[in-house]
Amino acid sequence: MAKRIQLVLNQDVYKLGKSGDLVEVAPGYARNYLLPKGVAIPVTPGVLRQVERRREEERQRLLELKKDAEVQKATLEKMGKLSLSKQVGEGDAIFGTVTDREVAELIQEKTSLELDRRGITVPDVRKTGEYAVSIKLHPDVSATVTISVVAEEEA
Repeated sequence: MAKRIQLVLNQDVYKLGKSGDLVEVAPGYARNYLLPKGVAIPVTPGVLRQVERRREEERQRLLELKKDAEVQKATLEKMGKLSLSKQVGEGDAIFGTVTDREVAELIQEKTSLELDRRGITVPDVRKTGEYAVSIKLHPDVSATVTISVVAEEEA
């Protein structure tokens, strides 16, 4: 049985790893597929240093993103309750529903924070009242904002 070969991937390979990963593969797979196609390069001390430097840069970038998300969370929680006016029918039932897009626009008006609406989770809102809206800012950071749904004033 032949010894396995260490390579660094230049691009993502399904079920093997992502670009920049250090992987061990069978010699035939490396010699016949990965190396000729330019998908991977052999490991040398210089390449290992580059991989470590890239990993450290990526780690720093992810930490910066998390810090930004923490700042956004503090801003969102500090702003208090948001008020959203909707057209109301009998028994305080609202016409339509409150959407993530409406919440994102309301937050942008109040704080000038541009949030991805796909990270906003709005509960099922059918009547006027107060509702807790969850906002995912980062995989590790979530904020909760209180939205007050009120009747729209008729002019």
